[in-house]
Amino acid sequence: METEDFTLDLTPSGSVSIECVVNGPIQTNTYFVVSGDEAVVIDPAWEGDKLARRFAARYPNAAIRALVCTHGHADHTGGVAGMRRVLGDAVPFVICEDDVELADRHIDWLREAWGIDTERPPAPDRLLHEGDTVEFGNVRLQAIATPGHTPGGIVLFGATEDGNVAFCGDTLFPGSHGRTDLPGGDETTIMHSLAHLFRLLPEDTLCLCGHNGSTTVADELEDNAFVRRALHTGY
Repeated sequence: METEDFTLDLTPSGSVSIECVVNGPIQTNTYFVVSGDEAVVIDPAWEGDKLARRFAARYPNAAIRALVCTHGHADHTGGVAGMRRVLGDAVPFVICEDDVELADRHIDWLREAWGIDTERPPAPDRLLHEGDTVEFGNVRLQAIATPGHTPGGIVLFGATEDGNVAFCGDTLFPGSHGRTDLPGGDETTIMHSLAHLFRLLPEDTLCLCGHNGSTTVADELEDNAFVRRALHTGY
């Protein structure tokens, strides 16, 4: 749930390396985010066993501290169970509280609507709310509530020595925003979330999206008609 008095911590802290792994039948962006000898995986989308093995091969000296999902759609949670089989149950599955129910039922919806079968994620170990942080290595990611694509959509923002970065899930795409005609979606709500998000994020923030390419806050302020309308029409 959005908190009215929430402010971002913009003090740079630590450094990260980020790898995007495109995987699954809907070409989801899974992010390996590494700081020192610790890491988180954001949106493990598909075949989690393979994702875990790929991570281990690429980062043999880093331990995964959390599997964090930006929202509860199955194409963003479908690899959680497989990763946990490889990593063990001590690695927490983290998601916003408002998407826990959706994360379970969207598995069935995706199978029935699109014929895509994904593994059901385990029960989450930690529930995020706006302002909560996910800490690993020497960095921290702050949760920003961005419902609209789903009721519990979040953006994870980090102020690092390498620059500001936001993992946007399906809230934002270059020139557009996430679909609102899928389970849990609402157009008015996502417009409100865009306004909330773009009032918080610095213009130099790199925005890493759940599908396709990345963008920046500055570019979206200039080119995204949805963002401009959200900011200027009282959302």
